[in-house]
Amino acid sequence: MSLWTSRHVPFAVWAPTPRRVRLSVGDAIVEMSRSGGDWWVPDGDVPDPAEGPLDYGYLIDDSDVPRPDPRSRRQPAGVHQRSQTYEPSGFAWSDRSWTGRQLPGSLLYELHLGTFTPDGTLDSAIERLDHLRSIGVDLVELMPVNAFNGTHNWGYDGVDWFAVTEAYGGPPAYQRFVDTCHAAGLGVVQDVVYNHLGPSGNYLPLFGPYLKQGRSTWGDLVNLDDEGSAEVRRFILDNVHMWFADYHVDALRLDAVHALADSSPVHILEEMAIETAALSAHLGRPLTLIAESDLNETRLVTPREGGGYGLDAQWSDDFHHAVHVALTRETSGYYADFEPLSSLAKVCEKGFFHDGTWSSFRGRDHGAPVDTAHMPTWRLVVCSQNHDQIGNRARGDRLTEQLDDDQLACAALLTLCGPFTPMLFMGEEWAASTPFQFFTSHPEPELGRITAEGRIEEFERMGWDPAEVPDPQDPATFEHSKLDWSELPRDRHSRLLAVYRQLADLRRSLPELTDPSFSSLSATADEVTRVFTLRRDALLIAVNVGTAPATLPAAGELLFTTPTAASIDADGLTLPPHAGALLRAVP
Repeated sequence: MSLWTSRHVPFAVWAPTPRRVRLSVGDAIVEMSRSGGDWWVPDGDVPDPAEGPLDYGYLIDDSDVPRPDPRSRRQPAGVHQRSQTYEPSGFAWSDRSWTGRQLPGSLLYELHLGTFTPDGTLDSAIERLDHLRSIGVDLVELMPVNAFNGTHNWGYDGVDWFAVTEAYGGPPAYQRFVDTCHAAGLGVVQDVVYNHLGPSGNYLPLFGPYLKQGRSTWGDLVNLDDEGSAEVRRFILDNVHMWFADYHVDALRLDAVHALADSSPVHILEEMAIETAALSAHLGRPLTLIAESDLNETRLVTPREGGGYGLDAQWSDDFHHAVHVALTRETSGYYADFEPLSSLAKVCEKGFFHDGTWSSFRGRDHGAPVDTAHMPTWRLVVCSQNHDQIGNRARGDRLTEQLDDDQLACAALLTLCGPFTPMLFMGEEWAASTPFQFFTSHPEPELGRITAEGRIEEFERMGWDPAEVPDPQDPATFEHSKLDWSELPRDRHSRLLAVYRQLADLRRSLPELTDPSFSSLSATADEVTRVFTLRRDALLIAVNVGTAPATLPAAGELLFTTPTAASIDADGLTLPPHAGALLRAVP
């Protein structure tokens, strides 16, 4: 039996490591035998999964404890229990006319399902889609949803990559969510983690060489290039296919691709790009791959015909760091190199700040230049806040705590009207007062203790007061991170929401704000007055991050101003402290 054929036999499993595998399905135990390529298939008759859900697992060697299927589609009783069959083709999709959303020109919105709404489910998130449309969102980005141990988690401790966690409603709810998003004109981006597995419930090593020697920040490396890696790579590529074909998502955000150690002739990322492009052609809609990378290396997003991997876009932390430092004046840790306001000007004009320059945080030169003559600006996805930059602070505090309304509006102005693909983080559009803290719910007491102590030690090394670090295992840490939707109509929250809606309308109506050419923009930074300007063809974005009013020579139509209004007259554009403006300039 061929590799391809055996993979598609019901309950077949790739397991080169064990000497014996038995299938526990329903109340029966069925012997299995090796097929081609170390795939095991049932020896006897088994129930037909098409006839209804079946609980099943695998007995490895002499163990009588069934283990979940590495390709499990559902874990109704948790990651340590048997899997359950799920047939995605049974869902009645209504999105036949959906033609997708391209990334160029789009606005992304990142959210964590467990804290986005009080109920923390996919179905309750559906009720907030009209709000997302009102602020101009095109693509909804979900933090990881695959099965994890416990009741709540950021999602990066997942272990069953093919299963949607029951905490959010499981696979049927996921399909309902995507279908409803498409009906509302919204695309869906799924954050996926292929660089590591969580600390509890990872049974893959019992089956085969899914991991290899060497460690990343999060544990053992995924085996992409050692013995047995062909099937591990196929495992990942089939997961990519699943999200696009079975769950109709429009894009994948690939977590921390710099941790994918792969010396193969064709890197796994390039292989993803090849197969995704082929599937996009077959399905007739755009399918997008967005990498999270700290490499500042555009080979990831250079088309394959130009010698790159062919991914569509990558996150750019440099933009976040430059905006954050300009507004907050924080210069600790990796923020140190971004202290000059000119760093923001360089990022806007050149794409990266560290493009081969010295990184004091890393203690070495970092990055490589962007080919601004050829690469479009939309290939860099940027933000002023995201789950990492908030959640990896000791208290999980948002910019809301540090900045006034004008500064928050300036962050929105720079992100939404800047040259790159903008992404918002849930709640920033109304200056949410709730933090987004790091939370876990490991049922194992020892693992919970190690996680909490490690968190405190990490921040203590960075100079934070350990007393400020919330216990990630405390249920209150999770509850405190839930958005408070009752804030929207009140005070500064309604003011900032109006700012975001106005900027989203301008972004959609002014072609200059989606122009992808680096050559059509220029930036300046005055280190004395602390005024930053960004010209995009005939549009001028001006932000005063200083503490004194500033006037700069400019004439034209004022299209937007932060709550403390800027003004324009014969003397030029006057910006109060912390204020910003967008105008259509005249020569």
